[in-house]
Amino acid sequence: MPKQFRPSRGRRVGDAVIGLFVRAGLIPATYMLTTTGRKTGRPLTHPATIVDDGDRRWLVAPYGPVSWVHNARASGRVSLSRRGRRQLYSAREVPPDETGEVLRRYVTVATATRPYFAATKDDPPAAFLPEAHRHPVFELLPLPADQGA
Repeated sequence: MPKQFRPSRGRRVGDAVIGLFVRAGLIPATYMLTTTGRKTGRPLTHPATIVDDGDRRWLVAPYGPVSWVHNARASGRVSLSRRGRRQLYSAREVPPDETGEVLRRYVTVATATRPYFAATKDDPPAAFLPEAHRHPVFELLPLPADQGA
């Protein structure tokens, strides 16, 4: 049975510490993800691991539909930053039946999130399809800098 995510003060402190390393570019494939709060309109920032495949990029929700997922769905836009660089993206939610390979690659890269998945890194992509509804995936499409997040 996969682990359930529970937000906590410790998690917020951990995210702040990880954020320092991410901003310095010391953690590969991890960026600071910024979404616009759907209720407050304020920018909210969290560390996020990105799956890259050539020219394509995906953002995976390892802990389920948490706040940034709802915000990305509402606005359709996110930004990623690292090492002083910021890129804006259109966030297109991928249908669950297309997420198997992305989720498999994600658990290979984001080792700390493996307990939140029932399938393992050695399973075929089809093993991830039954849990795709618990881990939304967004394809990230670059936007020009003047289109705001």
